[in-house]
Amino acid sequence: MVFALCGGDKRIARLATLLIEDGYGVRAWALEDAPLIDGVRRCGTAEECVNGVGCIVLPMPCAPQRGMLSTPLSPRRHCLGELFAAVPPGALVCAGSVTEEVRTLAEERGARLRDYGALESFRAANSAATAEGTIGELLHETPGLLCGCRAVITGCGRITRALAPRLAALGMRVTVSSRSADSLAWAGALGFSAVPLEKLETALNGADVVINTAPALVLTASRLTELPEGALVLDLASKPGGTDFDAARAFGIRALSAPGLPGKWSPDAAAGAVRDAIYRIMEDEKL
Repeated sequence: MVFALCGGDKRIARLATLLIEDGYGVRAWALEDAPLIDGVRRCGTAEECVNGVGCIVLPMPCAPQRGMLSTPLSPRRHCLGELFAAVPPGALVCAGSVTEEVRTLAEERGARLRDYGALESFRAANSAATAEGTIGELLHETPGLLCGCRAVITGCGRITRALAPRLAALGMRVTVSSRSADSLAWAGALGFSAVPLEKLETALNGADVVINTAPALVLTASRLTELPEGALVLDLASKPGGTDFDAARAFGIRALSAPGLPGKWSPDAAAGAVRDAIYRIMEDEKL
């Protein structure tokens, strides 16, 4: 069986190695700058890459910008239409964080589209890798010790539940802010300060670090004005994120967009999570 890897970051490049080690054939397209091992067939076109393969693998997230495939390891930008025009009818396409645009293109081609990012096993592994990558970013961007810093996390999904205990273990004082009463109850039960999102301003006043995990605009211009001088904002949500970056620049606040941390900080573990999720999908598809 042959896999076609189309676009992506270090996770997908490392995935090529794992698949070769498992005895599969691998083709790669839109990965020109990736350090791929011997045995991977580099392809010049999407058609050459996907024709006749058993599974087409797209990155996580597959399309962070409308109409465009995620290709950070390619010198060229590639549109989704270019890729799906080459996908044969009936082909299995595995992608992460699938958008409605991608679903529509797959349906038009008659492809079997599966979102490996929706599997709970993948989400758990990805959350842990994101949490550790967040700590790596904080260590890199913070000149002092993390111990004793006041951290506010907005949103309370899987990433927050993986991240908050790790930050607390480093001696950080953690506040979780969410719209969900259930999430706030969870945060309080684990010993974290819990603040309803409508009262987020009270938590921002005095925060050293703010970490956004919510995929909607949360850190508005008015809320950013509550941050003290020297505070750092780290936005983990996929672009455009949950931060008013223009306002942050105007106020002189360091606000960094940091999606895709698993691929940056732990590509080996992240690639393993993608591989395991794809194998699970293949079992379901009886491949």
